[in-house]
Amino acid sequence: MSTGKIMLVGLGPGSVEHMSGRARAAIAEADTIIGYVTYIRLVADLVEGKEVVKKSMTEELDRAIEALDRARQGKKVALISSGDAGVYGMAGPTFEVLFQAGWTPDSDIEVEIIPGASALNTCAALVGAPLTHDFCAISLSDLLTPWPAIARRLNAAAAADFVVALYNPKSGRRARQIVEAQRLFLAHRRPDTPVAIVKSAYRPKQRIEFTTLDKMTECDIGMLSTVLIGNSNTFVRDGLMVTPRGYANKYDVESGSTRDGEKAGRSLSTGLNGWLESLRESGESAEELARRYALPVDYITAALADEVVEDDTADEGEALA
Repeated sequence: MSTGKIMLVGLGPGSVEHMSGRARAAIAEADTIIGYVTYIRLVADLVEGKEVVKKSMTEELDRAIEALDRARQGKKVALISSGDAGVYGMAGPTFEVLFQAGWTPDSDIEVEIIPGASALNTCAALVGAPLTHDFCAISLSDLLTPWPAIARRLNAAAAADFVVALYNPKSGRRARQIVEAQRLFLAHRRPDTPVAIVKSAYRPKQRIEFTTLDKMTECDIGMLSTVLIGNSNTFVRDGLMVTPRGYANKYDVESGSTRDGEKAGRSLSTGLNGWLESLRESGESAEELARRYALPVDYITAALADEVVEDDTADEGEALA
C-alpha cells in the first residue's frame, strides 16, 4: 500500500489562468503544500484549509526533505515551483534527496512531475517570438555552480550564435555576474544585438524593457528578471522581438516560391551535404578548414572521409512548422 505521494508542481509564471489544469488539480488533491514563501503567496487562494509549509529561498533541500517526511506519513504532498519544476526547479534536488534515502520508482512513495511553462516561454510570449530558432538557458547564479563553468557556457553560447535566456541574472549580492556575461557576449556579438528584459512576467509588477547588448547593464535587472539576448538575426520591430527561423534562406517570403538552387522539402544548398561538397572542392587542409569554421580538426577530417548520402527526406523544420 502506498505510504504517500510527492507531486512536483510547476506553477508556470504564477497567475492561476496560466497554470495547467493538472497543476490546479494536484494542489487540490494534496494534503500538504510545500514551497518558497513567494510561490505559496501566488496560490494562496488554492491552499486554504491545507497544511502549508513555507521555506526560504536557499532552503531547497529542506523543502525536499520535508516532502519526503510527509510522504512517509502517508500524505499527498504538492512541492511547488514557479515555472517548470524541472527547469531550475525542485525536481532535481527532490530526486537527489530521494535517491540518497534509497528510493526507487518501485518504492511505495509515488512521485509525479507536473510541468509548467518556464520563464523562457512566458517571457518570450510577452515580447514576441525570440525563440523561434535555436536557443539555450544559462543561470548566472554562482551559489552552487563555479563561475569558470558558467563563463565557459556563456562564451560557447555567444560564439555559437544561440539566442540565450539568462536566469538569476542579478541580486543584491551578485551584481557583477551580468556585467561579466555582457563582456563575454560582446566578444562575439554586435553591440546593437537586441535584448529584452522581463521582470515578474504575468504578475502584478510585470515590467518589460527592450534594449541592446551594449546597454543592457544600465537597465533595471534583478532576481525576478529574465534576460533574453538575441542572435545575429534577431530584430525588434513595432515593439516585438523576433528571431527568424530561416525561411528566407530558402523561400521568397512574399510568394512562397523556392529560391534559385533550393528545393522544397530538401536540405539547404548550404546544408550538410552541400557544405561537405564545398569542403572537398576547397582544396584546403583539414587544419585550415577547422580554423575557418571554428570546428575541431578531428571532426573536419572525419566528415571529409565520409561518403556523401543524397538527402531525400522531408526537411524537419518544414515538417514541424
